[in-house]
Parts: sequence; structure tokens; C-alpha cells
Amino acid sequence: MSDGLRERKKLQTRRAIFGVALELFRERGFDNVSVAEIAAKAGISKMTVFNYFPTKEDIVLGPMEEHVGDPAAIAEGRAPGEPIVAAFRRTFLERLEGRAPETGLNDDAALLQVLNLISETPSMVVRTFSFRHRSEQMLVEVLRDPAAGPHDLRARLIAGHLTGLWYTLQGENVRRIIGGERVGDVYPDAVAAANLGFDLLADGIGDYGAW
Repeated sequence: MSDGLRERKKLQTRRAIFGVALELFRERGFDNVSVAEIAAKAGISKMTVFNYFPTKEDIVLGPMEEHVGDPAAIAEGRAPGEPIVAAFRRTFLERLEGRAPETGLNDDAALLQVLNLISETPSMVVRTFSFRHRSEQMLVEVLRDPAAGPHDLRARLIAGHLTGLWYTLQGENVRRIIGGERVGDVYPDAVAAANLGFDLLADGIGDYGAW
């Protein structure tokens, strides 16, 4: 089997597990469904499920975890001389326009089910806070000035502000979409909110990181 075919089969299996699990969670609730039941409905072994998802929570949160490194990637991938706030603004607005799930401006039925499921399950709410912390720490590592040592306070403050703004904007969009508003109706306000937030940061952070 070629590497490409092998990867496609893995992706198909991962998506099948995810789809089956969401169906069962919707019918009976997250806490009332076991991994063994998910495996049986998907026609695979329990061990196969764990090979793809270490915990039951990971089945739901896996797609979100894929974006934990986004802030660090934005900082590393910006154009030479581009201020870091400008890079984050540009990226967030581009993703808003593309209705990217990580902006919260997306009304895909499966995504809304996941968001509702997370909000109803305390253990997963806690995990989402850990995502934010990890995102912030990864960004700190990119921004850290080697001359400042391992506890570069300025890098930590900037990373905290940038990730905090991103998650605040995301959360506001999610709140409105879950509340039943249409993506097209929320979009202009989401753009305005993003520009307001990044304007405020730009005034404080300025062109830090334009090295």
C-alpha cells in the first residue's frame, strides 16, 4: 500500500470514528456513551479507536487541538518587517472571510454540535482552557528574546494579549452563532470587533517584533 493511500485510509477511519461518536453523543449524551460502544458502531476494535484518539474527549476536541499552534505559526510566518499585531489582524480577517471554524464564524451542523457538546461537558471545557494556555506558551517561545533569558516578561505579556484577543473574538462569534444568528449577519460585526481589538493592541504593542 502506498503512503498516500495509507494516509487516506487513516483519515477515513478517523472521520468515521468522529461521525459515529457524534451521532451517539447526540442521541444519549457524552457521559452515557463508552468507547467500546463507539468502536462497535464503527465496526472497529476498541484499541483502534484509542490508536486514533487517546481519550473519549479527544474524539470531540481533536479538530480544535489541530489549531493550538496557529498563533506561533502566524508569528513565525509573517513577512519580514511585518508588525506582529498586523500579522494577527490580517490572518484573523482572512479566516473570518473564509468562515474558518477557528474564528468561531461557522455554522456547520457538526461543528455546532461539537460546540454545544463541549459547553455541556465540564471535562471538555477544562481541556479547551488548556488549549489556550498551550497556544500562548508556544507563541512565547517564538517571541522570546534570547538576551532576556527564559522568563522574558515582555514576550509573555504580548503573547497573552494576542491569544487572549483571538479567543475572545472567537468566543463572541461562537456565542452569537450558537444563539441562532446567521453567519452572514454576524460577519460585519465580527470584522468590526476584530479591527477594534487589533487597533487597541496596535496602540499598545506597536511594531514590536518587526524584526
